[in-house]
Amino acid sequence: MNYIKELLILSFIPYIGPQKIRNLVNYFKTPTSVLEASARELIKVPGIDKKSALCIVNYRRNMGEKFADEQLKKVSKIGARIITYWDKQYPNLLKKIYDPPVILYVLGEFSEQDSYSIAIVGTRRPTSYGHTVTENLVKELSRYNMTIVSGLARGIDTVAHNSALENKTRTIAVLGSGLDIPYPPENRRLLARIAENGAVISEFPMGTKPDAPNFPRRNRIISGLALGTVVIESTDDGGALITASFALDQNREVFAVPGNITEKHSNGPNKLIRDGRAKLIISAKDIINELSSQINLPLETSQEGIRVELTPTEESIYSLLSNKPMHIDTISELSGLPVSDALANLLTLEFKGLARQLAGKLFLRS
Repeated sequence: MNYIKELLILSFIPYIGPQKIRNLVNYFKTPTSVLEASARELIKVPGIDKKSALCIVNYRRNMGEKFADEQLKKVSKIGARIITYWDKQYPNLLKKIYDPPVILYVLGEFSEQDSYSIAIVGTRRPTSYGHTVTENLVKELSRYNMTIVSGLARGIDTVAHNSALENKTRTIAVLGSGLDIPYPPENRRLLARIAENGAVISEFPMGTKPDAPNFPRRNRIISGLALGTVVIESTDDGGALITASFALDQNREVFAVPGNITEKHSNGPNKLIRDGRAKLIISAKDIINELSSQINLPLETSQEGIRVELTPTEESIYSLLSNKPMHIDTISELSGLPVSDALANLLTLEFKGLARQLAGKLFLRS
């Protein structure tokens, strides 16, 4: 099916959302037939009431066609393209959710690798802990050739995208605005890099501003593109929890990284874990092990032969560790680092499989 202009016109009509468009096209077989149908014919379609039918019949055709033509010109101008729900390139995982977009505006390309995607979401103001966890988790996932999906927002999203690019794995950014109005504006350069090494997508027409109501709708696409969603630092009412809720509704996995119970940015993931709505993870292996029972991952499943690279600070702390547990205060004193910095580096060593934490803030070599 290649009725992009007709589908754009349908999307322009008030009260006609993605679900209604799919029902209409499935019933009438083509978007053209939908636009030519009478109100009496239209109300026979499941989900189409009299109000919706009259909107379609009485729509201003000239305005609809003008909107479609303008969209196509703007898409072409920035080198993007439009993919519809019926195209072969449409992501299979996204097609399976309850309310998938009928139209996707795309910069870049989708890949078969994207069938093995993990969404990473979190606060716009991460702590050093959240920053470190995100970097290390993405680095580990890249070894399994997983695509990283996020929302290009400040904070955890930006760290996730940058880490994916640094580790040469694919990444997909989902916008809550038109492709021509990237948000936040300081991520324009990052957006361009993602488009070259993955895809930047939006269901919103060109020219759409990043208004607040757009982002919850955007979040369902983030979770819908992925096998599972990881929450790394979020307040009780953070957007990351909306994404997690969508993932649960879509019957996808939800994972959460535990955090300091005295930090408000840890409330979100900690409560997800406490309430049984997310699986606790401390490494990418936890994610892979959970997913391996559902799908056959054509991925690297062993860390053997991978040389673990350490920074000078990590090497210094690792040299202090042994098979005998050592308290964080002792490690801090011997390394000359503040406790917070020592903890961040120990976390990195733990993610790299070189250290292990015991109760009471005791650490030893793995």
